[in-house]
Amino acid sequence: MTERAGISSRAQIGFGLAIAIGAGAAAVALVLLVLGLWKSFARATAPTLVDLPGGSWMAGGVLGVVSVLGAFGGLWCITAAPSRTGLQRALLSLAAGVCCLAAIGPLFYFISTLPGKNCHSSGPKCAYIPGTGSALLAYAMSVALVAWIVLRTLSVLEEAHAARERTRMRNLRKRGRKSRAARERARR
Repeated sequence: MTERAGISSRAQIGFGLAIAIGAGAAAVALVLLVLGLWKSFARATAPTLVDLPGGSWMAGGVLGVVSVLGAFGGLWCITAAPSRTGLQRALLSLAAGVCCLAAIGPLFYFISTLPGKNCHSSGPKCAYIPGTGSALLAYAMSVALVAWIVLRTLSVLEEAHAARERTRMRNLRKRGRKSRAARERARR
């Protein structure tokens, strides 16, 4: 009886391992498929994007602003979640996911438009798309500039809030002294 239980246990472990390996292979295949489709999408739409009015510099700048605002929106959604109900937390989590996708999507888009490392430039899938290098540079510059402006604005607002809080606490302490002094006079 114990031999039969051992064989059954080994069979379950074997099937479990086979299922885990199959699921891992399917996950890797899905990731490679998604990355391949993304690269094909990026390489197909990049020429149209850099030919819009304003050119590649404008496209890079606009997508840089989208990245920074998506990052700050995602951070806001993540920090706003603790005191909410279940549905509100779920919606904030969904919004945080969308914002994080908006934050990293343009960067991956520009990286996907650049030619691959082990790719021959003679192939149509590997040729350099004119304007993508300058769009990536404009993207990096706009991300740095907009992030600095947003962080500076937030620090100024935080300093103003801290000053108002200090003033409020100072006024409360003054009132507390007056009321203590009035209590002391009333006791005498």
